[in-house]
Amino acid sequence: MPRLKLETRIRRDQIAEATLAVVEEHGLAGLSVAEVARRVGITPSALYRHYPSMDAVLDAVLERVRERLHGIVAQAEGGTGDAVAALRRLLTLHLALIAGNQAFFPVLLNDAFQSGGLARRRRVFDVIAGYLARVAALIRGGQEAGTIRGDVDARTLAMLFLGIVQPIAMLRVLSGGRLEVQRPLREGWSLYEQILRGSAPRRTARATAARRRKPPGGPS
Repeated sequence: MPRLKLETRIRRDQIAEATLAVVEEHGLAGLSVAEVARRVGITPSALYRHYPSMDAVLDAVLERVRERLHGIVAQAEGGTGDAVAALRRLLTLHLALIAGNQAFFPVLLNDAFQSGGLARRRRVFDVIAGYLARVAALIRGGQEAGTIRGDVDARTLAMLFLGIVQPIAMLRVLSGGRLEVQRPLREGWSLYEQILRGSAPRRTARATAARRRKPPGGPS
């Protein structure tokens, strides 16, 4: 690769990473060309030689998020065990990814909902939909192998998977990283695995039956 093209790619990467850092620290309201340029060590006019606008920079950052999400799916698939074990690895990798880039994706989602234009919302949707498609494909492979129940659509099971990750991630961001996530993660995964394998949550079922047998006014 010619040196000039290599330097351009490196600089574009630096700009995208600096943008990610600013959004994490100050939100989209605190994002400015001047601040990103300062962190990279270039002038604002030099930034525009690599990106035509700040929207283009945000698109580049969103593309990096997409690549990282697809990357952790590939990493989870590359381990040992069945599809359920791969999903368990993916859950851990997803939360680690959020911990490393805590605020960007929630901030971008909020912007897409609140003030982002149609094009921005569509790009955010495409990133999430692409990730869910990869998760659904992993689940579908488990269904074909007989390790995951086949009576529930793989796309539904993929959305349930995301439903474990996102609430924990959002609450952790809102708490400033102080929220303890291991217990809800462990218990959430336990319930999800029971759904994947089609097994009933026996302990919960016994507890429910016991409550139903308890006479009114009895000891709690």
